[in-house]
Amino acid sequence: MSCCDLAAAGQLGKAGIMASDCEPALNQAESRNPTLERYLGALREAKNDSEQFAALLLVTKAVKAGDIDAKTRRRIFDAVGFTFPNRLLTTKEAPDGCPDHVLRALGVALLACFCSDPELAAHPQVLNKIPILTTFLTARGDPDDAARRSMVDDTYQCLTAVAGTPRGPRHLIAGGTVSALCQAYLGHGYGFDQALALLVGLLAAAETQCWKEAEPDLLAVLRGLSEDFQKAEDASKFELCQLLPLFLPPTTVPSECLRDLQAGLARILGSKLSSWQRNPALKLAARLAHACGSDWIPAGSSGSKFLALLVNLACVEVRLALEETGTEVKEDVVTACYALMELGIQECTRCEQSLLKEPQKVQLVSIMKEAIGAVIHYLQQVGPEKQKEPFVFASVRILGAWLAEETSSLRKEVCQLLPFLVRYAKTLYEEAEEANDLSQQVATLAISPTTPGPTWPGDALRLLLPGWCHLTVEDGPREILIKEGAPSLLCKYFLQQWELTSPGHDTSVLPDSVEIGLQTCCHIFLNLVVTAPGLIKRDACFTSLMNTLMASLPSLVQQQGRLLLAANVATLGLLMARLLSTSPALQGTPASRGFFAAAILFLSQSHVARATPGSDQAVLALSPDYEGVWADLQELWFLGMQAFTGCVPLLPWLAPAALRSRWPQELLQLLGSVSPNSVKPEMVAAYQGVLVELARANRLCREAMRLQAGEETASHYRMAALEQCLAEP
Repeated sequence: MSCCDLAAAGQLGKAGIMASDCEPALNQAESRNPTLERYLGALREAKNDSEQFAALLLVTKAVKAGDIDAKTRRRIFDAVGFTFPNRLLTTKEAPDGCPDHVLRALGVALLACFCSDPELAAHPQVLNKIPILTTFLTARGDPDDAARRSMVDDTYQCLTAVAGTPRGPRHLIAGGTVSALCQAYLGHGYGFDQALALLVGLLAAAETQCWKEAEPDLLAVLRGLSEDFQKAEDASKFELCQLLPLFLPPTTVPSECLRDLQAGLARILGSKLSSWQRNPALKLAARLAHACGSDWIPAGSSGSKFLALLVNLACVEVRLALEETGTEVKEDVVTACYALMELGIQECTRCEQSLLKEPQKVQLVSIMKEAIGAVIHYLQQVGPEKQKEPFVFASVRILGAWLAEETSSLRKEVCQLLPFLVRYAKTLYEEAEEANDLSQQVATLAISPTTPGPTWPGDALRLLLPGWCHLTVEDGPREILIKEGAPSLLCKYFLQQWELTSPGHDTSVLPDSVEIGLQTCCHIFLNLVVTAPGLIKRDACFTSLMNTLMASLPSLVQQQGRLLLAANVATLGLLMARLLSTSPALQGTPASRGFFAAAILFLSQSHVARATPGSDQAVLALSPDYEGVWADLQELWFLGMQAFTGCVPLLPWLAPAALRSRWPQELLQLLGSVSPNSVKPEMVAAYQGVLVELARANRLCREAMRLQAGEETASHYRMAALEQCLAEP
């Protein structure tokens, strides 16, 4: 058989390529072309390669591209099988006068024909050819060779068909396809546009696996696309806006790419554009904000103007979409604008190294306030049937981000919306799995092509906690939250989240947002303890909360790196114990004794005596564990000392327990070993408060303090109340 005959037989694959355009029934094909049946019989009965070649040529002549349907293709496969194409793909010897790639081209053509059947595309005999097929994408040869071009087209058809099967992307990635596609695209040879299209599909289907297998190659593609984007002066820059978000890595984006992307976006968004041109640019900017915060925006005047422009455009888009009743909302675009608004909120509240100057901050806050008003207006219209829609979740998220920083403006509107927010948070809390799914849908909507990052937590309540923390300080909003059942919901949420940090769970894999959420819950409860003590006494959920705090603190104070959470739990527990002092659980039970012992440990280990060069006397200093977090911790520590002092007269067993822990003796010993000038007045007051109450509550405490030179120490520190108390019998 001649080389030309082989090339003709290769056209069978082209028939398969076009078959999707016309799918007549098999009986119609048979009645129209009975010759085909004879040739298929000859193909089935072929005894060697030459006979199979001849039969393939006859079949090729008997069918036209528009006449072959899926069932006919399957019958051709049944006649040929995989053995013959396998030999064609692996043979290294071509007939005389033929280029060495002709046999491989025929093998690929046959596979392309078979792969148009989804069942065959997922066949193991196709999947194990992936490594061979990928080599054809980057093989060198004459770029004008029609046969070679045909082989490249057939290869892409095979790989695309495999990618369309359920497990196809996984097999392609494991077979090295991603790297091969990247190299094919960067080489800009024949079919490089098909390489890019297939890369986009694989990244959309399995982003994490793609980056894990081929990060250097994908970064090279990103660099090329970013450079093209920065230089583009035609409509291709808008197409690149849509492609680029898929190529941003889950880790660090190279700085040169960020420069090119920012420069390209600045040119696009600084021009007069229609919505179809502007929207992809806003979505790309949102993806960058999600991945890099504000690090991709240069410092200086140009960067601040660009950021202000971004936020301004986002706010305008949100208002246009949400204020006009009856307008169809482009949810993906508005969600992207939410991300840009959140970036604006972060920069407006940043005190150090902010990209924005103060006048710009004032202007943007005013603009964002109007956009948030539009968000509130939209949420007020949301009925129960829409509460599980991802766009509602995204809208609650941006409102939560705003309320975390600003509750004084739009107060009336926020108060009117609070009942909805409580009901919404409760609904998603009770259906936690759906809440997590909603979070992923929101991320897919506009921000990330696959799974969300840590800035998209999977429950609505966590989004609202910072704002509710501010609102529980104010009488009006606090009364609404209490009336709507928010405290009970928060208690349940706290207990559920606490379970994630308890022994038996791997806390190393938990996102930081879980612990931050627990701390914020504690702050809300602290506000309620101070402003609504009656609620703490009468609502049974706080009894359950108190029991959890008592059971958890002993192990929590022993854990490295969790001092701030321990401070929150200890202080909240001490303040609640003062209100619930008559509870049976606090009457010297093992749990209550363990809790107060742990609280004493937290309060007593904050300061140590530290020697100073050139001085005979040590000074009072923070202990090493407390130094790094004292700025966030000190208010809780002082409040905890005050709360412990208040508990002593209410719990008769507490003073003897404190004495057995040797805290009062060690405290006096510490004060006696340091210079009084090194102890700040507020520290003196806190220490005196505890010592006085312990001394008043228990005779043995007074005696132990006297033995520890308590009267002398009280005199040195001018602790008049302690000095007077120790002077009594």
